[in-house]
Amino acid sequence: MSTLAIRALRSVILLGAILIAGCGTFGETIDETRDWSVSKLYSEAHSELMGRNYAAAIKLYEKLEARYPYGRYAQQAQLEVAYAHFKEGEAALAIAAAERFIKLHPNHPNVDYAYYLRGLANFNDDLGLLYMISRQDLTERDPKAARDAFEAFKELVQRFPASKYSEDARARMAYLVNALASHEVHVARYYLKRGAYVAAANRAQTALLTYPQAPANEEGILIMVKAYDAMGLTDLRNDAERVMLKNFPDSKYLAGKAQNSKPWWVFW
Repeated sequence: MSTLAIRALRSVILLGAILIAGCGTFGETIDETRDWSVSKLYSEAHSELMGRNYAAAIKLYEKLEARYPYGRYAQQAQLEVAYAHFKEGEAALAIAAAERFIKLHPNHPNVDYAYYLRGLANFNDDLGLLYMISRQDLTERDPKAARDAFEAFKELVQRFPASKYSEDARARMAYLVNALASHEVHVARYYLKRGAYVAAANRAQTALLTYPQAPANEEGILIMVKAYDAMGLTDLRNDAERVMLKNFPDSKYLAGKAQNSKPWWVFW
């Protein structure tokens, strides 16, 4: 092969190598944040959060923590990413992020918010049991989210009674108490209608013992009366009736009791 041919071949090989390298470079996505400082990353992430661009905010917060895992910016990013997941409707991710923050920073000045956010995520994930009563058979619905929300709010109130989030947490706890009691009573009613009297009485009693102040217990005690009566357990029926008369003397279920010769619960 002539010298000229060898030089030509070398030129072709070199050009091919340059083109291949160029293709690799052009195919890469350049990360515009690669040279950003921690304050710049946080500022941009927070700006996306305030603009309700939650997915974009989450990505920036995650980059911040990956590059700068220590310090106040990383801590704040961990808390705000939990909020971003919550606003995105990603309850499980929000709860996980809040619990991670609580575990890593139990003495952080804003750890009360992490407890509150964990409760909110569970609360919203449940969609409100009382709202669902008329729209879904609660015997088919798992009240775990409501229980978890209640426990999260309870822990917040106990640990941080003076927190600015505690008042709202208490209000939500009151709502959840009746929601959970309503679930138990709903299941008890389901059993009663199907003739499962032992299960009905036990479920209603669970609601009464676990959530003694819940308005839903008015019907729960009535279910106990009817279930015990159906089983011929006169003493237990009479005990439940006395509880009903004492705690709910103005109950709608007692209306017309004095005018009827039959026991009041027979007409329910």
